[in-house]
Amino acid sequence: MKAKKSGLSFCGRELMVEGRLCRLAYLDADDFKVLDEPEALLAEISKSGARIDLFTFIQKLPGTTPKYSYPMEWDNVAVLSISTFENWWTKQIGFKARNKAKQAEKKGVAVREVPFDDRLVRGIWEIYNESPVRQGRLFPHYGKSLEAVRKMSETFLDSSVFLGAFDGDKLIGFIKMTFDDSRTQATIMHILSTLNDRDKAPTNALLAQAVRACADRGIPRLVYAKFAYGKTTNSSLSDFKERNGFQRVDLPRYYVPLTRWGSFSLRMGFHHHLTDRLPELLVAKLREWRGAWYQRKFNLKQEAL
Repeated sequence: MKAKKSGLSFCGRELMVEGRLCRLAYLDADDFKVLDEPEALLAEISKSGARIDLFTFIQKLPGTTPKYSYPMEWDNVAVLSISTFENWWTKQIGFKARNKAKQAEKKGVAVREVPFDDRLVRGIWEIYNESPVRQGRLFPHYGKSLEAVRKMSETFLDSSVFLGAFDGDKLIGFIKMTFDDSRTQATIMHILSTLNDRDKAPTNALLAQAVRACADRGIPRLVYAKFAYGKTTNSSLSDFKERNGFQRVDLPRYYVPLTRWGSFSLRMGFHHHLTDRLPELLVAKLREWRGAWYQRKFNLKQEAL
């Protein structure tokens, strides 16, 4: 089930809620603005009487040993440790990733930091509306209006940087990168390039510029969402991350029951999606069938990273 904003705000952060059988809550953008000290926030939620069964949060890097006594399960993130751009370029990435970034430059792709303005919003909107399917799934931002894309993209502007990849004057890819409050971690909030320009490798060029931007700012960690999703341990996306120097880091994800039903739901596993309960081979086959169906239905070219 898709998460919805609850209209509830605690400690200056808005809550997202998902699930009908078990109402699971977490902070909006908790993957980008990681909760550091949960006690005060949990106390506020408990006092509010809000209809929440479970509250979840992931532990902040760099600590990987469980820090809190709340019930937990292991989650993961894709993390790149950054010292200098030169070290990343010569020692941390594979030859394929390096060649792809060089290929982008040879084909005239220019990457630079860009301001958040009407031109950028329109460029993002055009990229979103290029294809209804991305990575074998229906793309949730396809068909959104220009104003909806603007509203979605303008979050956390005071702590974000946009990078654009250009072919001439045309935006063919972008990254939104958000910094945490301590300025020790940057997270790729979104990275996307046009399918029609994939031969120019704009995504590789964007990622290289993101590493350079972090190195220039003295930010030691770049996070690129999860390394593995659910029971899928290997995918083209995880391969892409690995080729570019990202490593899997397992972190505790805590689940704090706020009601008796929340405690029961946690024991029964109601906080997980249905696909998490299915055998891995079956999930992989269903994903393969879904991707093939979308390929035929929309007459799409094979997407690659």
